[in-house]
Amino acid sequence: MIGRIAGRVEYKGDDHVLIDVRGVGYVVYCSDRVLAGLPGAGEATALYTDLLVREDILQLFGFPTRVEKEWHRLLMSVQGVGAKASLAILGALGPDGVSRAIALGDWNSVKAAKGIGPKTAQRVVNELKDKAPTVMAMGGAASVAAVASDDDAVIEPATAAPVQPAPKVSASAQAEALSALGNLGYAPGEAAGAVAQAAGDAPGAETPELIRAALKLLAPKG
Repeated sequence: MIGRIAGRVEYKGDDHVLIDVRGVGYVVYCSDRVLAGLPGAGEATALYTDLLVREDILQLFGFPTRVEKEWHRLLMSVQGVGAKASLAILGALGPDGVSRAIALGDWNSVKAAKGIGPKTAQRVVNELKDKAPTVMAMGGAASVAAVASDDDAVIEPATAAPVQPAPKVSASAQAEALSALGNLGYAPGEAAGAVAQAAGDAPGAETPELIRAALKLLAPKG
């Protein structure tokens, strides 16, 4: 399995880029948005890749982040969504837009992608909505990976306590959830309030569970 390619851009085509890796050229298919963001010929680049294996062909698909690669993998798990359709959705919305649309049930945004009809768009949202928080957490983890917090450390009491303290949601999980909600367009204040309430209601929750709970609290009432 080829999971990542780093090398020099040889040329960019309409739907792919040729990356030279120590004398070996790899054809990597990308969305229009990803291709537009790649550097020009002769410059260095790196892409996460997903290898599609068929009886008559091997194809590499490239993505600038792990989150986008994961969305590609999940989108292709939906009936009626192949590699071309997945790239169309990601090209139209980007990984944050896909996260937002699926988490909020906005299938009309998915339908805006070229070649995606309403039934397919609804299937995408319905089948992947429970997986959106986990993928969103991947992006949140990346954005806070460099932040170390003392709140994550466990401080042992000087004497043994008769009752074990209840588990608490780590500061990193809350930061990752806040980042994910911010990517969905929620204001910092309302996102922070929802995450804090969710953390209080579910001690010990991991990032995906925290995001799910916060989204429920932020959902329109009535």
